[in-house]
Amino acid sequence: MRNFLFRLIGILEVAGGLYGVAVMLRRLLPLGSTHDSIVALIGLLLFGFVLVAGVLLLEGSESGVRLSRWAQLLQLPLIATPVFSYALHSGAFVNVFATLQAAPRLGIDWHLGTQGFVLAVAGPAVSRLGINLLALLSWLVLRLR
Repeated sequence: MRNFLFRLIGILEVAGGLYGVAVMLRRLLPLGSTHDSIVALIGLLLFGFVLVAGVLLLEGSESGVRLSRWAQLLQLPLIATPVFSYALHSGAFVNVFATLQAAPRLGIDWHLGTQGFVLAVAGPAVSRLGINLLALLSWLVLRLR
């Protein structure tokens, strides 16, 4: 069971990492503003890291397990505030979040076969804070011995 779960996590990391690298390269190559290029370069590095972690995990390497743990931790937070926004997902996500406004509410969002990266000094008018449950579950599975 452990091998099956590790393989599944590795497949999601490789697929999402490869897709993310392609999207970030496409975003980086038109050489727009310096700010957009820096964000795209950071995204390219993060997705490249997730891709390498997934490949090493699929090979059964112990360093792949360690790097995949870090890759999952990077995907854990969901922060969207007017001051700062950060989110990363590679392969799939199941986000549970709270919308912070006059009447706070809980929400859930999920998607399979996707990638996403948000890093901004600004964000939406309505703040959302949450976690990626799939990343948390994957991180816990990777802690299995």
